[in-house]
Amino acid sequence: MTNIPQREPDVRASDADRERFAHVLRQAAGDGRLTLAETEERLGWVFASRTLGQLEQLVADLTADVYAGSTAAASGLPSWSSAYAVMSGCKRRGPWSAPKRFTAFSFWGSSSIDLREAVFPAGETKITAFAFMGGVEIIVPPDLNVQVEGVGMMGGFGQGASGPGAAGSPLVIVSGLAMWGSVSVKRRERRADRQARRAERRSRRSRR
Repeated sequence: MTNIPQREPDVRASDADRERFAHVLRQAAGDGRLTLAETEERLGWVFASRTLGQLEQLVADLTADVYAGSTAAASGLPSWSSAYAVMSGCKRRGPWSAPKRFTAFSFWGSSSIDLREAVFPAGETKITAFAFMGGVEIIVPPDLNVQVEGVGMMGGFGQGASGPGAAGSPLVIVSGLAMWGSVSVKRRERRADRQARRAERRSRRSRR
């Protein structure tokens, strides 16, 4: 890669945009789709890019399967449409096929929905969460588009994770009600991303 392809006219990229595209590259490295050398080269171009068009070109051969939304990709994976915790706990995590509609309910209990390894359907995924004297935790990766619309009454419905993700990522809409309880939506990195960053640090140290 000797130069950065450019699409004109184009929108200027922000630091947040560059970080989102860097995340896509780290994820690809963790999945084995890029070598360490390729990852380092593209990361350098990411932080040198000035426009969104330049950034999109740097991940053009990767974003098609960053989120595998096809039926074929989801085949063989477990799938749930709900998580109920009544005086108990319930977890949905690991590789799984997320539906277009998902309901989480907690009463004197806790539900945890981890979407970091989920396979998403085409279009939007809507999660409706109810917490009554209990808690619902929803974990999303940093590059997912998230829209939180829930309401807290004598309880909390976290809005902090709302925001755009990487270009081409799915949209997850979280709504519902927390009464004397809490619904939290948190962004956390994937294990593959942590491994890719550790590999980057080891490679830099070995070259010093």
